[in-house]
Amino acid sequence: MPGVIVDCAIYREGRRTDCAADFSGALEAARAEGRSFLWLGMYEPTEEEFALVRSEFALHPLAVEDALHAHQRPKLEVYDDSLFVVLKPITYDVEGDTVTASELMVFVGDSFVVTVRHGRASPLAAVRRRLEDHPEILRHGPGAVLYAVSDAVVDHYIEVAAELQVDMEELEAEVFAPVRGHDTRNTAAQIYSFKREVLEFRRATGPLAEPMARLQSPGVPFVHDHARPFFRDVDDHLTRANESVEALDRLLSDILAAHLAQMGVRQNDDMRKISAWAALAAVPTLIAGIYGMNFNDMPELRWPLGYPAILALMALIEVSLYRLFKRRGWL
Repeated sequence: MPGVIVDCAIYREGRRTDCAADFSGALEAARAEGRSFLWLGMYEPTEEEFALVRSEFALHPLAVEDALHAHQRPKLEVYDDSLFVVLKPITYDVEGDTVTASELMVFVGDSFVVTVRHGRASPLAAVRRRLEDHPEILRHGPGAVLYAVSDAVVDHYIEVAAELQVDMEELEAEVFAPVRGHDTRNTAAQIYSFKREVLEFRRATGPLAEPMARLQSPGVPFVHDHARPFFRDVDDHLTRANESVEALDRLLSDILAAHLAQMGVRQNDDMRKISAWAALAAVPTLIAGIYGMNFNDMPELRWPLGYPAILALMALIEVSLYRLFKRRGWL
């Protein structure tokens, strides 16, 4: 299965040995030797490509279905012969301000770990290299791999949360800037778009709290009791990430509300200015309209100074209204 199997190795006392294509033989050897396990990594396998792995490792059909079709929430399923854990690694494109979630499925059983990933975001290569540099961790078996993968995914959540915080502060400064452009719809669209990215982040971090709580509790098969404090540490980091996401979401809602309030205030200012200018235009229009009705008997109609007097009256009223509106901030 070229291109599907990313890596395959047997770890004996924490030391790597590349395994052959015969999974059953490698798995039987790992179980027979003791303190050894097989780690098989796969990338987006099809049902046909995964059939051999399913039969050799005796994976549960429901877990296999989830691993093949992806689009799963983070979760932990306990079966008779294995654990099935779904994680959602995420990446954040700073240039495009987009959060992209991938999926990582981990099967943990007696002397084996099978990882299946969908999407680009994956810490597996770095985790495998780091573990191989510390064989004393790998000696603890498949549970150590599950811890290391979970820890890498959750630690990256905190990094992404920090990057989102920086971008949100820039957006906040733009919303509350004293001098703003005229395209307020673009700012509202940016806030909504950023809120969607935070929601995508939240879908990855929020549901993972329950699986991490179960992994640090006793009675979970294939996870040694000594590993529980390490999963508790992962859960602490996850709590920090979730708190950061919730704070981002709340603050974005507040920014959006403040932006909408600012738009309302600016619209009121615009309406006051329009009303003031309309009042300034209405006075001369009213006077000119009265004297344009062409009646014979009208006050000051035949007075030689009537025309300049009416112009002076218009000017006086206009100046008085302008000063009044200016003093009240309407202009």
